[in-house]
Amino acid sequence: MREKRIPAMIPLEPLDAAGIQIPYHFRCPISLELMQDPVTVCTGQTYDRSSIEAWVATGNTTCPVTRVPLSDFSLIPNHTLRRLIQEWCVSNRSFGVERIPTPKQPADPSLIRSLLNQASSGSNPVHNRVTALRRLRGFARDSEKNRSLIAALNAKDVLVSVLFNSDESSDSSELKHESLALLAIFPPSDIVCTSIASDPDRVGYLVSLLFHPSSIDVRVNSAALIESVIAGTKSTDLRSFICTSDEIYVGVISILTNPIPSPRALKIGVKTLFALCLSKQHRHKAVSAGAVNALITRLTELDKCDCERALATVELLCRIPQGCAAFGAHALTVPLLVKTILKISDRATEYAAGALLALASTSERLQREAVNAGVLTQLLLLVQSDCTERAKRKAQMLLKLLRDSWPEDSMGNYSDDFNCSDVVPF
Repeated sequence: MREKRIPAMIPLEPLDAAGIQIPYHFRCPISLELMQDPVTVCTGQTYDRSSIEAWVATGNTTCPVTRVPLSDFSLIPNHTLRRLIQEWCVSNRSFGVERIPTPKQPADPSLIRSLLNQASSGSNPVHNRVTALRRLRGFARDSEKNRSLIAALNAKDVLVSVLFNSDESSDSSELKHESLALLAIFPPSDIVCTSIASDPDRVGYLVSLLFHPSSIDVRVNSAALIESVIAGTKSTDLRSFICTSDEIYVGVISILTNPIPSPRALKIGVKTLFALCLSKQHRHKAVSAGAVNALITRLTELDKCDCERALATVELLCRIPQGCAAFGAHALTVPLLVKTILKISDRATEYAAGALLALASTSERLQREAVNAGVLTQLLLLVQSDCTERAKRKAQMLLKLLRDSWPEDSMGNYSDDFNCSDVVPF
């Protein structure tokens, strides 16, 4: 039998060594792990909800224990057993066992359908429609199952209709903001994204929300929807059209430069800025709007995925003269990029090496800065590492470019370790 773990992710061996045994009926018969949300099926057997749902989702129609066909696929919460498990967890907390949380029950499809009807009804008072959307958002936050249910009931179409309905009363801004918040959770389909991108009024409305005077959440949610629209629009011309607005860059970058940004705000700000910078002919707008300072300032605050995307954006902007000049003028650019190599991920290393290559190609001063920051050692380690071939090629090209900037007393050592004449074309 394979090793199992309890919710606190503590191996069972310490409990066994201490003489603490998990009661057999507290374990799910499928996973053999401590149940967190015990539910009973029509045969009377109890399983952990996630395990029995996965069992049924793979096409099984029988009870895993009794092998009796399931005549009814409804799952009844076993509250008594769940409370017993919670009591057992509390009594054994000195051994590192965490109390399982009380699970929230899945939303009723009929209730979700009713809430969507209430939200979409123009004859319904605005405050009732806002309340319906808030309840939907609460259900969406509770579980992935609820989100799947809401999405399956055409929620996206309802939300888009509410957000862009120009016939709404003047006091409907709160209604639109709630709809926008839900669309940040349920991005519209590619067809809807294309329809939004092709409507200047809709694009303009989203850009205006980036400058909401009192709610950072509205600004962040608007940026999230803009990124979804760009990603979901297949037409290059339409994507370019969205990126023509100077204000869109100012608004997105203002999210990154907010004095106390939340992790979500930083994530969406970086993601949206990257999407905008994929349009090469408009990258100079990002530079003019302050993207360089925003990216360099926030780089050390980002998690791995966001840092990779931020570095990819830096490399994109370094491919245009304005971007190279702006990054080259920032005192922290080169040291941060050098420090990033081999520190975060293969992708981050590749983007950092690419940005350094672009910068060093334009200025001998930046070449010296890179050498002084220790880039030679980093690059030599990179070309001998298991990093991507693209990253290694960039490192080789950068080493060749920096050859004239190598310290004289170390020329021999570096040349012995790496032959710059063997550079693979980029």
